[in-house]
Amino acid sequence: MTKRVAVVLAGCGVFDGSEIHEASAVLVHLSREGAQAEVYAPNIPQMHVVDHVKGQPMPEQRNVLVESARIARGNIKDLATLDVKGLDALIIPGGFGVAKNLSTWATQGKNCSICQEVEGVLRAFHAAHKPIGLCCISPVLAAKIFPGCEVTVGHDTECEQWPYAKTAEAMKELGCRHVNSQVTEVHVDTRNQLVTTSAFMCNAPIHDIHDGIGKMVREVLRLA
Repeated sequence: MTKRVAVVLAGCGVFDGSEIHEASAVLVHLSREGAQAEVYAPNIPQMHVVDHVKGQPMPEQRNVLVESARIARGNIKDLATLDVKGLDALIIPGGFGVAKNLSTWATQGKNCSICQEVEGVLRAFHAAHKPIGLCCISPVLAAKIFPGCEVTVGHDTECEQWPYAKTAEAMKELGCRHVNSQVTEVHVDTRNQLVTTSAFMCNAPIHDIHDGIGKMVREVLRLA
């Protein structure tokens, strides 16, 4: 039977939405493995809009669902309509939209809140013992919601290759166990059915990012 996987997006663009290469890699690897991706996003305003040339906020407002539809080629559903009963797994790509639109991690760190619909979906998959795949910054959602879980965002020591390593320290303060890993590796928390990989938390060649996400997708489908 074809496995049905919900992919939740956070907009379109690394600095204010979903990281496009990560989202694309998830969809490509799901397709390659014969799984059916069903794309969702919350119907909410973005925190802000960033000019990706200048790296600065722009004076306009956009909607997370509408922007995410760009990546999904229009084939997308409101997250409020997601029914965990008909799905086998959940994957959330990274990008700053996870920390800005799906949560307030970007401004509040470990004291953040999670978008109500996003938290509800994560808890529903967790309660149903269905696997959840998270990459880049999105493991912070699990760290906030599931105390004691095991995740990776790469390394916990900041350097040129790992510029966002302080994220791991903040996650540890939430009571989760961070496992250092390379960009092409994943960590599987079998108790919580979580599969995580660092993706663009690492300054790495894009093919390595793609390969790490592929390994995450395969592990999620193996557990489904």
